[in-house]
This record gives sequence, C-alpha cells and structure tokens, in this order.
Amino acid sequence: MRAIVTAELRRFANTCIWSWQGWSAAWASEKSLRQWTVVNLASATLAFALDLSAGERAMILALGLLILAAELFNTAIEEIVDLASPERDPRAGKAKDCGSAAVAATAIAGGVAWLVVLLG
Repeated sequence: MRAIVTAELRRFANTCIWSWQGWSAAWASEKSLRQWTVVNLASATLAFALDLSAGERAMILALGLLILAAELFNTAIEEIVDLASPERDPRAGKAKDCGSAAVAATAIAGGVAWLVVLLG
C-alpha cells in the first residue's frame, strides 16, 4: 500500500511540474495569456468585493479560469500547427482561427455571466 501511495504522489508531483512548465512557457511567449490573467485578477477582486452569492462568485471565478484554459489550448493548437505545417495552408489557418474563436466564445460566456449577475 505504501508503494502505491508513493507512486501516486510521485505521479502527482510530475503532473504539477509539467503543468507549471506549460504555464511558464505560455506565459513567456503569449501576451494574450498575460492579458487574460490580469483581467481574471480584476474580475476575481470584483467578485469578492461585491455582495455576490457563493454560487455567483463560483461561476465568475470558474469562467475566468476557463478563459485561461481556452487560451492555453489555443496556444497549444498554434504551436502544433506551426510545427506540422510551417508553410501557409488554409487548413492550418482554419485550425488557428478556431482556437482563437474558442477563446472568444469562452470570454463572451464570462462577460454574459457578469452581465446576468450585475443586472439580476
């Protein structure tokens, strides 16, 4: 049992390290990730400053994190497309545009949530 727990803890530690490496790499190269992070910090500050219910606050915070996740997925898509297709190809452009649209749709969802919360 101890060996199983040790192996799982090691696996979890590796997962954390790899996730941090991904975040750090994206942070270093993606201005949009840094911008969305600032927006998220402002949104979270506002979510805690206003008199919101726990559910409203949770929704705002979760949607903010989903925007960051979408931006990370978009970065991954762009990187793999550039690796697989260094020359211009309409399919490569479409893949990148769809990744960008996913970020936009997630951001719109966050904005809609804020509007519904604020307007009641």
